[in-house]
Amino acid sequence: MRPDRLKALCLEQTAAVEEFPFGPEFSVFKVGGKMFALTDLAATPLTVSLKCDPDEAVRLRAAHPEIVPGYHLNKRHWNTVTVGELPARMVRELIEDSYDLVVAGLPKAERLRLDRP
Repeated sequence: MRPDRLKALCLEQTAAVEEFPFGPEFSVFKVGGKMFALTDLAATPLTVSLKCDPDEAVRLRAAHPEIVPGYHLNKRHWNTVTVGELPARMVRELIEDSYDLVVAGLPKAERLRLDRP
């Protein structure tokens, strides 16, 4: 997967925005002001850190050597994924799962604003 496709997958989530709070090289994708993805789109290999259910995070790490505990993040809730090593469909699903976890943690009024009950 190319960096532009990774960026597009993140931005196609409802109300997702890209910000650069950690400097111009780090794209942070947020919904409702909360981060759901973090990546350096110019890095080789291309990786993205994504939020994950803690039990699922452990299972994914055991099944895929391309998925490791989140780099510089809470390792219980975040995974870092080497994008080019996994099928594009799986990367898309991991992004969607991360987004859904973050949205579920938003206040109800914010969720309703996103048209996601």
